[in-house]
Amino acid sequence: MIRSNNGMFGSFGGRYAPEILTPALIELERLFFSLRDDPDFWREYQTLAQQFSGRPTPLTPCERLSREIGGAQIWLKREDLNHSGAHKVNNVLGQGLLVRRMGKRRVIAETGAGQHGLATAIMAARLGLECRIYMGEDDIERQYGNVFWMRRLGAEVIPVATGARTLKEAMDEALRDWAASFEDTHYVLGTACGPAPFPELVAYFQSIIGKELQQQALSQIGRNPDSVVACVGGGSNALGAFAPFIERHDVELVGVEAGGRSREEGQHSIRLQEGTGEDGIAQGFKTLFLQDADGQLGHTHSVAAGLDYVGVSPILADLTQRGRLTPDSATDEEALAAFETLLRYEGIIPALESSHALAGGFRRAAQMSPQQHMVINLSGRGDKDIFNVARAFPHPDWSAFLQRELARQPDFTTQTTQGESATDVA
Repeated sequence: MIRSNNGMFGSFGGRYAPEILTPALIELERLFFSLRDDPDFWREYQTLAQQFSGRPTPLTPCERLSREIGGAQIWLKREDLNHSGAHKVNNVLGQGLLVRRMGKRRVIAETGAGQHGLATAIMAARLGLECRIYMGEDDIERQYGNVFWMRRLGAEVIPVATGARTLKEAMDEALRDWAASFEDTHYVLGTACGPAPFPELVAYFQSIIGKELQQQALSQIGRNPDSVVACVGGGSNALGAFAPFIERHDVELVGVEAGGRSREEGQHSIRLQEGTGEDGIAQGFKTLFLQDADGQLGHTHSVAAGLDYVGVSPILADLTQRGRLTPDSATDEEALAAFETLLRYEGIIPALESSHALAGGFRRAAQMSPQQHMVINLSGRGDKDIFNVARAFPHPDWSAFLQRELARQPDFTTQTTQGESATDVA
C-alpha cells in the first residue's frame, strides 16, 4: 500500500490549503485512516466495484500486435471495460462509500477528459446526491459527449473560462466551491493530487487495478511482468497499476506523459522529465509543475484532454526523483499512430490518453526480447474521442456528417464561471 509520511512523499505533497478547508481535510483523513487497513471495508469496496462496475477487468494478450512489433509480449489491463469507460469509476465508488459515512448530501468534482465528471455524476445519481462538475470550456468542447451524459444524469456542469480553460482551472474552481460549502459537501477529487490526504486516498482506491493485475499476471503469464506502462496526467491510473510493484525492482515502471506538439513552452504537458517540471506549491500541494520564467503556472497542450494538467501527483514526482519510475513521453502524432495501430491489429478502441501509454510502450517493447512481458494499462476507451480522432483522420465519405455534427456543438460561453488567476489557490 502507498503510504505518506504525514502527507509527504519525500519532498513532495503536503497540505497547503486555505485554513477554512482544514476541518474538512482532517475529517476526511481521519475517516480514511480508520478504514484503509480494515479488510471488511476493502471487501465492501471490492463487492461494490464488482456488482456495479464489472470488475475485475481482464488482462488481455495482444498476440497479433506483439508479432507485428517483434519484441516483448504485450498485454493490456482493460480499464476501458469499466462502467463509464475508464478507471475513474474506481476512485469515485470508493469516495462514495466515504460520503455515505460522512452523511454529506452534495458532491463536487473537477474534470478534464470528462471521464471523472461522468463517473462522479453516476455515483451521485446512484446515491441520490446533488452534484456539480467544474470543467474548462476547451475541455467541454473537446468532450461534449461526456458533458451530455453528465447533465442527463442530473449533474450541473459549470464551464470555466479563466486561464487556459482546462483541468487546472477546473480544479481551482472546485476548491473555491468547497471552501464555501464543505459543511455539507464532499470534493470528489479525481486524481492523486491536491492537499493531503487526497493523493494517498485516490492511490488507495485505484490500487485495485494493480492488485488484480498482479494476480492475473501470476495466473496467465506465470510471473510478474517485466514492465508496466501507463499514461500520466495527474497520475491516478498509473499509480493504480504500479502500486503492488513499487517495491519489486525487477518490474520496470514507465510513466508516459503528453509530448504534445513539441518541447516548446505551452506545447506539451511533460513535467517529470529533466528540464521540464519545477518544484512548486499550488492547488494545495507541492509537486513538479510547469512554470514560466516568473514562477507562474504555465500553459499546457495535449490532444488528450485528460493529460494536459500542469502538475503531477506528488507520489509520482517522488518515485521519479528516487529513480523508481522511468518517465517517458509521446507526441500527439505518436499517440494517434498508436491509437490506429491498436484499433487495426487488436480491434480495441483506446482513449487518446491511453494511446500515449501505447505509443511509449510500443517503442520500449520493440527493444525487448520475445521472452519478456509488458503490461500496458489501458486506462479508458475511445468513444469519447470520436470527433477529435475524426479531425485527425478525415475521410471524405463522412466529412460532411462530421461538419454538421461539429456545427451542433453548443455555445460554451453560457454558464461560465469567472474568477481570479488560476495560480492563486495555494
